[in-house]
Amino acid sequence: MVLDSPFTRWTGDGLHNRHPVVTPVWVRLDSLYIRVRGVPVHTIVTGLDFTGEVPGRLHGWFPTVKGEWLGVVDFEVPYADPRREPLRVRDQLVPAYALRPQGEGERGEPDD
Repeated sequence: MVLDSPFTRWTGDGLHNRHPVVTPVWVRLDSLYIRVRGVPVHTIVTGLDFTGEVPGRLHGWFPTVKGEWLGVVDFEVPYADPRREPLRVRDQLVPAYALRPQGEGERGEPDD
């Protein structure tokens, strides 16, 4: 089941399996959770690694009351411990400023 936003585009029909149209994007993990300035860093070597960018699958949008946009995205968050499988998250609301199409620039280096 997919979170059906007002701006989800669909392909197929009831007879041929209806699926959301997916757009490949980069998710800027650094932009999702901002560290509070002045709070000491406590490194947890088995924690989630919210740095850099990861590939995502954008399949809808929600507007906010203030006119900003949230993408509906499936993506994976790696653990700091590289031996673990990444955490797979579905239907996450991600601010538009933390997304960019995969065709733009190289991974980890946004276009100028």
